[in-house]
Amino acid sequence: MKKIFIYLTALAVIMTTGFVSPAAADETAKFTIGRLVVCSNVVAMEPELGKEEKFPLSLGKVYCFLEARQISADTKISFVWRHNGITQATVPVMLKQGWRWRTYSYKKLEGMSGNWTVEIHDASGTLVDSVTFAVE
Repeated sequence: MKKIFIYLTALAVIMTTGFVSPAAADETAKFTIGRLVVCSNVVAMEPELGKEEKFPLSLGKVYCFLEARQISADTKISFVWRHNGITQATVPVMLKQGWRWRTYSYKKLEGMSGNWTVEIHDASGTLVDSVTFAVE
């Protein structure tokens, strides 16, 4: 009887405090995009050459820089790299709770010229924002 009482008490505490598992917190977390740019490099957590729309194939790799703002809780996002509409890579990244978080992902071009898109997806897979560029 005592074990049942302890179990019910613990259950009541969890229900009344609004306890949410970390996985559920990820899915409800909100954030805004401060900046989303593609660039040739990231130095000291800043895009080196700012926003670009065309890159030479000889560059070898391209970076996508994200500045997230007003992050209500730690949340998982993904950079989804698409070449001519076909997914080439999905890179998961954690954003930490706070007013600003800067991060980036890069993709080796591996001889793939053409049209590229980098999409930012939230933890539930919903498209948040995207940026496009060309490789010539």
